[in-house]
Amino acid sequence: METQRILMRSLAVVFIASVIWTITVSADAPQKVSTCCKAVSKAKLTDPIIGFRKQKQSLPCVMAIVFETERGEFCCDPRQQWVKEKVMQFIRAPQQTSTA
Repeated sequence: METQRILMRSLAVVFIASVIWTITVSADAPQKVSTCCKAVSKAKLTDPIIGFRKQKQSLPCVMAIVFETERGEFCCDPRQQWVKEKVMQFIRAPQQTSTA
């Protein structure tokens, strides 16, 4: 009886840990924004980007480029080269369409 109780508790702990593991985003994956970016990702965002905004550092929020996609907003490291290039594409886009 006691062995069964210990086994059930162990299974419950394993189940809860696996649920937490499943919903926890890895450190390298882009992270969705809740109220502000408290951490940034260095991983390249593969979703089509609709827009962006710059977030200034104001603790607990960190400096970030927040890309908007159909799935939501993602916090990205503004020092990453791909982030700089994507921001420049958005800045240049209106100029290219007006001269074309």
